[in-house]
Amino acid sequence: MNSSFKTLLVAAASTLALAACGGSAEVASPGEGDFGNGGGGNPGGPGTPGTGQAAADCPTGFANVGTIANGTLRNCQLPQQINGSLTVPLRAGTIYSISGRTAVGTDGGVDASANAGTQGILTVEPGVTIFASGGGDYLLVNRGSQIYAEGTASQPIIFTSRQNVEGTTTETSQGQWGGIVIAGRAPQANCQLTAPVTCTGQVEGTNAFYGGGNANDNSGRLRYVQIRYSGFEISTGNELQALTLAGVGAGTTIEYVQSFNSSDDGIEIFGGNVNLKHIVINGADDDAFDTDTGWRGGAQFGIVTQRAPNATSRSAGFEFSAAPASTPLAQRYNSQPKIANWTLVGRNSPTDAHTVAHFDTGTKATVVNSVFTSAAGSLAGCLDIADADTASVNPVFNSVFMSCGVSYRASGAARSGPVFTAGSNNTVKGTSTLAAPTSGVTITNQTLTFINGPNETAVTPVKASSVHAAFTDTDYIGAVKNASDTWWQGWTCGLTANLKC
Repeated sequence: MNSSFKTLLVAAASTLALAACGGSAEVASPGEGDFGNGGGGNPGGPGTPGTGQAAADCPTGFANVGTIANGTLRNCQLPQQINGSLTVPLRAGTIYSISGRTAVGTDGGVDASANAGTQGILTVEPGVTIFASGGGDYLLVNRGSQIYAEGTASQPIIFTSRQNVEGTTTETSQGQWGGIVIAGRAPQANCQLTAPVTCTGQVEGTNAFYGGGNANDNSGRLRYVQIRYSGFEISTGNELQALTLAGVGAGTTIEYVQSFNSSDDGIEIFGGNVNLKHIVINGADDDAFDTDTGWRGGAQFGIVTQRAPNATSRSAGFEFSAAPASTPLAQRYNSQPKIANWTLVGRNSPTDAHTVAHFDTGTKATVVNSVFTSAAGSLAGCLDIADADTASVNPVFNSVFMSCGVSYRASGAARSGPVFTAGSNNTVKGTSTLAAPTSGVTITNQTLTFINGPNETAVTPVKASSVHAAFTDTDYIGAVKNASDTWWQGWTCGLTANLKC
């Protein structure tokens, strides 16, 4: 076991030992290699994930379903229906699991004042690990309910697969469980927002509904969270992502979240006004960051590294859509995403079927202070304004540095060129000087170069706060200013040699 993880485990052991002094018979000092005992960092890495002693029992409200990891961890299963408040506590020798559709609350409908449904509030303590065993296992937070999963930089919360806990995953593993779905009451393209407010949006991959009239709806907080090896195709075109945000409002906090090796999208947003900051998406098999049905939020500071394409997907770093193409443009609750300080490292693709940044169906995006690039030799275009609807709403690009072998996807070049060059401080075909985080770190089929070099640093940024009130002004473009900018370190996996997934 690497020394960094050992150090974290010692710190966790000290914390839990102090808790034990209060008289709890359930708390024991964790053994080296415990998965889910607050060590953070590298649980589930190669090899046996635990050599400690399993807790004797489970906290109240959880089902004791035996042990896992060669008997070293007590497997405490969450109830499939969580009504009222439930806290997932950090305990030595304990790991948690979900089985099937695990719902927080029942659907509260579009109107909070109607008091429909039953509210659930799920709280997950820093350092906790929750795993699932199959594609039909996913966590759903219904409208009117909330999740508070707030880790720390040294003790992230980890949602992962049983295989990862058992030490059998590899750098190319994916699609081993469903993912996390949060449904809220914020507007989206399929809602009628004049009285009576109605909503017909159904979350992809589930039977849950989303949307309403509250742009500031609060579904809780996700901070310092990893979502590993998720994503599952329920049926053709109907998939679960690592994180699905459907009709989620601006009162919700999504910060410091990593998706690692989702078999579908990393993050997909359906409508709503939620804002995101400090996002890392590695190895999504489909799109890294996908939006649909009228998202009007902002996202700042994001790192995307894409895996080599499979034989069937047409996928991108950004896949931004507004509403179903059958909806007349004038009637859509149009997508108006605001993006700042992202670095997209696209796929090494043999064709231009894969793009780094794709915009369609009337998406009026504003993208500033960002870097679009792709692996050496890739034929994927950096940018694709895919249709006339999108060109007609005049997407905005300012201080965007592109460095791809192919600047514009061929089928959309006639639209992409005029839209991109209409902005200010843009570079159509630059030379990438992005650097990898540290030597000796690789993820199979991915290019880990996302730290600015001199060519990216030379671009003058625009004032991000003028684009979105939630944005922070920077004196650089891209997600990571330089090697001293380490916001992505410690709470993520796979990006440094001592913190594998």
